[in-house]
Amino acid sequence: MYVGTLSFDLLLGDVRSLKEKRSVVRPIVAELHRKFSVSVAEVGVQNLHRRAEIGVAMVSGDTGHLSDVLDRCERLIAARPEVELLSVRRRLHGDDD
Repeated sequence: MYVGTLSFDLLLGDVRSLKEKRSVVRPIVAELHRKFSVSVAEVGVQNLHRRAEIGVAMVSGDTGHLSDVLDRCERLIAARPEVELLSVRRRLHGDDD
């Protein structure tokens, strides 16, 4: 069994309030969950309206499949025009960890 996680640090575009932030972050979270069947949530900097941290997690029996899905999640976030991807942290955990 392998567990993969991604942590995205995002800079949001023209966002002036926490309400506007939610209107940008929620669709991203929903799309990741719907398209890739991963667990996903906003996990940090929730009190800053121009920054967001989104966490993604997935469990798989195959590291190749796990890496492929995480790569596609990263490409989806990077392609969103309303956010700037500042950094991505990826971790893979196996039975030996």
